[in-house]
Amino acid sequence: MARASGAPATAAQRRRHREIIDAAAAVFSEKGYHGASTRVIADRVGMQQGSLYYHFRSKDAALEEVCRLGVTEFVEGLRNIVEAEVPTAKKIARAVANHLEPLRQRRDYVRTFLFSRHNLPRALRTDVWQLTHEYEDLLEGLFRQGVESGDLRADLDCRLAMQAFIGMCNAAAVSHQPSRSQSLDGYIQAFADIILSGVIRRQR
Repeated sequence: MARASGAPATAAQRRRHREIIDAAAAVFSEKGYHGASTRVIADRVGMQQGSLYYHFRSKDAALEEVCRLGVTEFVEGLRNIVEAEVPTAKKIARAVANHLEPLRQRRDYVRTFLFSRHNLPRALRTDVWQLTHEYEDLLEGLFRQGVESGDLRADLDCRLAMQAFIGMCNAAAVSHQPSRSQSLDGYIQAFADIILSGVIRRQR
């Protein structure tokens, strides 16, 4: 973020900008794309609607930043997991945790990405779509690593496994509620067990 004059933003300005983006994420998560507005976002942080445009020029621009920040964390975490020198099963379990852990502190970003990213206008989709495809490629590559090492089934369809992984974990992100009896740790363990049971090579 930079000020309108082009000078770098101060630490206080960066913190304020992040507060506003957090508020935008919460509004998109609660109300959906069509129910959200810059007025509601401004009210959430106690500022005039016009002042909000110092931070982003439109509701669509706010959505783009929320989605980009949301998916960037997933990609960076998965990249580190894929590159780690640990067994494939542990990588897959860590990948499940990487996908679901953001629900603890960044649930609004996750829900906004899942439910509202398709509302981004074409001109603002590029970065988000590139990050999404990078995540898919990393995950598919993780399964391919496992097949090549002999840790996973030789007949595994790695692209289908990637799609199943994302579909299951996204379903968990939608269905898990903080107030329910099963903890997020329980969700992570259960989904890791389910995924691993379908892809691990069985020893004879």
